[in-house]
Amino acid sequence: HIPLGQLSQMHYVRGPQVIKSEDTFLLGYVLFDKKAGYAEVDVVEECRDFLAAKRASGELILPAGVSYTFAGSYESQLRAQKKLNVVLPLALAAIFLILYFQFGNIATTLMVFSGIAVAWAGGFAMLWFYGQGWFLDFAVFDTSMRELFQIRPLNLSVAVWVGFLALFGIASDNGVILATYLHQTFREQQPQTVAAIRAAALEAGVRRIRPCLMTAATTILALVPVLTASGRGADIMVPMAIPTFGGMIAVVLTVQIVPVLYCAWEELKLRFVASKQSDQLPITN
Repeated sequence: HIPLGQLSQMHYVRGPQVIKSEDTFLLGYVLFDKKAGYAEVDVVEECRDFLAAKRASGELILPAGVSYTFAGSYESQLRAQKKLNVVLPLALAAIFLILYFQFGNIATTLMVFSGIAVAWAGGFAMLWFYGQGWFLDFAVFDTSMRELFQIRPLNLSVAVWVGFLALFGIASDNGVILATYLHQTFREQQPQTVAAIRAAALEAGVRRIRPCLMTAATTILALVPVLTASGRGADIMVPMAIPTFGGMIAVVLTVQIVPVLYCAWEELKLRFVASKQSDQLPITN
């Protein structure tokens, strides 16, 4: 019997705790976080451009069989953006078709659809306000409003675009309420003069301003607890609620926009009919 120690020497060294592979190649992860004030996609693109410049200048030389790629949240953002490029137009087209089936008129549908454009502007305005240092810079009962509502600059992440999608679905509610009652009022009264058209539009707008304000107010108040939420999941819910909150505040303007557009359209139709009838009058000597 010969002891193994007389034949060889054994050394113990610290090695990798786990060996990972992908597509039959050894795999290693290099983790890095994003810079403050930058979106994840922007940071990765800057890093990619930096590494490409180093490889072009010869400062970074990759051995044969070695390559790198960016994964993680960056890949998730790209996949989500590709889906949103399809989902956003489909959602807008579906809303437009539903409104058209409701009113059966392209002009009225566009009037109601204008509320979505107003809500879109209100959502982006609220995102801009969140990036301003003076916005809600005061305290109530020793509670900072900026800390309560988590005011900070926000990037256009997937959560923000999902919030816009939710906003599009409810932004046309006020327009539908107003346009429906305007259509009923004009069908019943059938005004034949400009003054009568304006009186009917004013009457319908005044009669439906309270339901419109109640619809917007309930949505706005329901979003306040979400905007002040903290803890697990708040980093996703707050960016989703911000564009919806700002859009619903701005969509209150449709209470004035839709009746004005409807009145203008009815006046235009009246003038067109009057001019057509004047052209058809017989000429007598």
